[in-house]
Amino acid sequence: MNVIKKIFGSKFWWLLLLVMLFGINYLASVLHARFDLTKEKRYTLSKATKDLISKLDDKVEIDVFLKGEFPSGFRKLANSTEEFLRLLKDRNSSKINYRFISPLDEMPDGRMWGDSLVKMGAMNINLTVQKKEGQSNNIIFPAALLRYKGQQFLINLFPGASREISQAELNTAEALMEYQFVQALNKMSQTKKLGVAYTVGNGQPVDGRPYKLRTALQKDYDFRVLNLNIQEKVPDSVNVLLIVKPSQQFTEKEKLKIDQFVMNGGKLLCFIDNLYAEMDSFALKPEAIAYDRNLNLTDLFFKYGARINTDLVMDLRCDVNYLTVGGTPDQPQTEFLPWNYFPFVASPEGKNSIVTPGYVAMQFANSIDTINVPNVKKTPLLVTSPNSRTIHTPALISLNENKTVPEDEKFRRNAIPVAMLMEGAFTSLYNNRMSKSELDSMAALGLTFKSSSVQNKMILVADGDVVLNDFAPEFTPEGEMDPNVPPKPIEMGYNKYTFVEYLLQRDGGKYFVPTANKDFLMNCLEYLTNNPAISETRNKDIVLRLLDSKKIKEQKTTWQFINIALPILLVIFFGWLYQQLRKRKYAA
Repeated sequence: MNVIKKIFGSKFWWLLLLVMLFGINYLASVLHARFDLTKEKRYTLSKATKDLISKLDDKVEIDVFLKGEFPSGFRKLANSTEEFLRLLKDRNSSKINYRFISPLDEMPDGRMWGDSLVKMGAMNINLTVQKKEGQSNNIIFPAALLRYKGQQFLINLFPGASREISQAELNTAEALMEYQFVQALNKMSQTKKLGVAYTVGNGQPVDGRPYKLRTALQKDYDFRVLNLNIQEKVPDSVNVLLIVKPSQQFTEKEKLKIDQFVMNGGKLLCFIDNLYAEMDSFALKPEAIAYDRNLNLTDLFFKYGARINTDLVMDLRCDVNYLTVGGTPDQPQTEFLPWNYFPFVASPEGKNSIVTPGYVAMQFANSIDTINVPNVKKTPLLVTSPNSRTIHTPALISLNENKTVPEDEKFRRNAIPVAMLMEGAFTSLYNNRMSKSELDSMAALGLTFKSSSVQNKMILVADGDVVLNDFAPEFTPEGEMDPNVPPKPIEMGYNKYTFVEYLLQRDGGKYFVPTANKDFLMNCLEYLTNNPAISETRNKDIVLRLLDSKKIKEQKTTWQFINIALPILLVIFFGWLYQQLRKRKYAA
C-alpha cells in the first residue's frame, strides 16, 4: 500500500498523463471520424464520391465565388458548400484544395473575376442586400470553378428554376451539390470522350434545328453523324445512338443494326414523333389532321418493353402560341393564347435517377404505354399535369380551339407518361427470325448475331422537338424585325415568340418559366453513359428546417445567455464547488 502511494505521489503519474496526452493528440491527427446524426445523412458522402476522390492522381483546385455580404439564404448556401468541400478534403487532403473568393477581386492578369465568369457561363443574380446603412444591390455569382490536370469546369451552385429565389430552390441547390461536384470531377477524370452518334437517313433534321444539340454535346462527347443506310453496323466506338425525329420509314436492315447495337451493350436514346403534326400545316388553313408517320419502329420498341401510341397529348399546363383571333386579312389581330398541344411536362412525384427541375417543353407529344416484358424495369421520366388528356387519330387540330376556354371536364387524366427509361436484359426482335443466309451475311462481315443483351438501358421520349431549337429574328433599336439579319438559333425548347423563356398562363396571370430541355437531354446521356452510382447522388434529399424569425427576435437575449454566458458561469460554479469540498476534506 505504501508502495502504491509512493508511486502515485511521485512524478511518474504526471509523466504518464503527459505521454497519454501526446498519444491521444497523435491518434486524433492520423485518424478522422465523424458521426452523421442527420436523418437525411447530410454530412455523409456516397460510395461513388468516396471512390472518385480516393482515386484522384493530381491536385484539384476549387475556387468558390461566395465571399461577401449575402442574404441569409446565400450565406447558408456558402456555409453548406464549405462543409461539403471540407468533407472532400478530409477524404483526400493532399489532393483537394479550395478557397472562397469574391467575384469583385482581381485575377492575376488584372481582369475582374466577374467578367470572366460570365464568359464561362456562370449565372449571375442581382440581389438587394439589407445593411445597417440601407439597401445595396449586389451581383452574386453562386458558382465554383474546378481545375484539374490542365482542365477547368464551371459549376453553377444555384440552378434556379424560376426568377423568384425561394428557400425551396436554395435547398434544392444544396441537395444537388454533391452530384454537381462529382459529375464535374468524373468528366475531368475521363481520358477519352464517350461516343454519341446522331443518326440520319430516315428524315431526321439535318438543317439548323439540331444546332444547339450539336454544340451542347460536342463539349463533353465525341459527337458524330451516322447514316444507317451506309454503315454495315454501328461502330464499336459509339456508346449512345441518338435517334431524333425521323420522318421516313426504317427498313428491316436498319432496325437489325439498331437491335444488334443494343444487344451488344449500346445505349439507345430516341426522340420520336409517331404522328405527323406540325405548325407548318396551318400556313394555308386553320385546321390540320394528325396522321401516323408509319416509322416501322413499333415492333422494335414493343419487344423492348414500351409502345408510343398514335395519339396526341393535350394539357392545360402548356406554352402559349401566337394565334390570329380576329381582324382582317390585311390587318389581322393576334395575341398569345395557351396552346394545349404544347404541354409543359415534368418529372413525376418522387425521385428518379434523371431528376429535371423545372418544365420540359414539348410540341404535339404522344403518350407511352409499357409492355410486360420479363427482366425489364420501366420508369416514367416525364409526365403531364393532373389536367391533361389524349386524343386519338385521326385527330383534327384547329387553331380556333384555344380562342375559347377549353372544357376542363375533359382534362381529367393525371401523369400521362411521355418519356420512359427501360433497364434490364433485352431480347432481340429478330430472335428465332434470322435465316441462314442472313446469318451468313453477318458472318461475312465479321459479325455475330446476339439474341439477348446483358444488363442494358435505353430512354424513349415521345416527342422529337424536345431537343431541337427554333430561330428568333433580330430586332432594330426601334423594336422592328431586322430583315437584313438572319434569324439566330435559340436554346432548345425556347418559345420563338418569347425568345428566351416559356410564358405560362394560369389563373389569370402570366408566369415565366426557364427551359429545362437541355438539362433533360444532358441528364439522359449522363445516366446512360456514366456510373449509375454517380447519377444516384442526384436523388439526395435535404429537408428544409427553417428558423422562426419572429422567435429569433423575441428570444435573442435568452439564447445568447444560454449559449455564451451560461457555460462560463457553470465552469466558475463547479470550480468554486470543487474548492469548497477540498477545503472541507482537508480542513482537519
